[in-house]
Amino acid sequence: MPAAATQIQDLGLPAIYLHTIAELLRQRGVDDRALLTRVGLDPQCLTDDDVRVSLSQASEFVTRAIVESGEPGLGILLASELRLPLHGALGIAAMNSRTLGEAMDLMVRYLSLRAPHLRIFCSTEGDTTTLRVVGGYDLGPLQSFIMDAMIFGCVTMGTQLLGETVRGAKVHRRGREPAYFQRFCGRIPVPVVYGKEEDAILMPKTELASPIRFSDEDVAEASREQCEQALHRLNESAGFDARVRRVIETSHPFPPKLGRVAGTLFVSERTLKRRLQEEDASFQMLVDEVRLQRARDLLINTHMSLSQIADALGYADAANFTRAFKRWTGTSPSAHRNSRRTLSHAS
Repeated sequence: MPAAATQIQDLGLPAIYLHTIAELLRQRGVDDRALLTRVGLDPQCLTDDDVRVSLSQASEFVTRAIVESGEPGLGILLASELRLPLHGALGIAAMNSRTLGEAMDLMVRYLSLRAPHLRIFCSTEGDTTTLRVVGGYDLGPLQSFIMDAMIFGCVTMGTQLLGETVRGAKVHRRGREPAYFQRFCGRIPVPVVYGKEEDAILMPKTELASPIRFSDEDVAEASREQCEQALHRLNESAGFDARVRRVIETSHPFPPKLGRVAGTLFVSERTLKRRLQEEDASFQMLVDEVRLQRARDLLINTHMSLSQIADALGYADAANFTRAFKRWTGTSPSAHRNSRRTLSHAS
């Protein structure tokens, strides 16, 4: 039986998916930025594929997005927007695989990079190959949205990989057909049957040998290596301090209060402090690490004044920011900006 959401390891969700949902909301007349900030997410962070959003914040955002848009079929809309490059190195590796079967093997191995709350099992019986999708924990009210996005997103991916719909493919869904499905069935190029015992995509096993139209073995190998490295980093960042850091990195306003982060992670402030201490970390240390990372980025990649950067990082004034930056790096913000830009021009 799947575990409850609060009992599992929260490896976060790539922020780019929430950015895509936000764009869909904007098209439907919903103020996506206001909605993001209401759930404590910084819209500016969501276009960075290296950023991951805690599952609790992602769930709250999606739940509110469905309510405010009045669209229970939002998961199907998201599936139709999921272009392969949105899936990062995994999407690139799949695009450059030799066959559909190789691309499916990559999806099974590296799914946790993109959807750590789901599992995919691939099996072949007779002439049929089945790609079964299972929730790693109880998805609650988001069950329909997540399975819509995943199952129909895989159908979209197959079409992108081959340049045509996977021949003979069909979709099985658990439960009764939702009332909204008939409005979207014309978007889905394969038969969909509800009332089945599993959420799955079925296809003739001969289709696994179908060649990928973009195939490039050198690119595929490099992307697979990136996936391996990313998977290693993700597994290394499974500790509680990484969960806290993910919330800090995506928080609006920044820096977040300890109480808000604790609430997002469903723990008390005392428990948050204790668990960080057990990992030789502290809340302030993590805030400062994120501040330093943001400060360097803003100093090098923007023309913001020191006062503007100080305000963005939650400091009262430029003087306080300058003192903190010198404490972290041993140099002033202005000196750091000038030296990095000099190096950039020299190269």
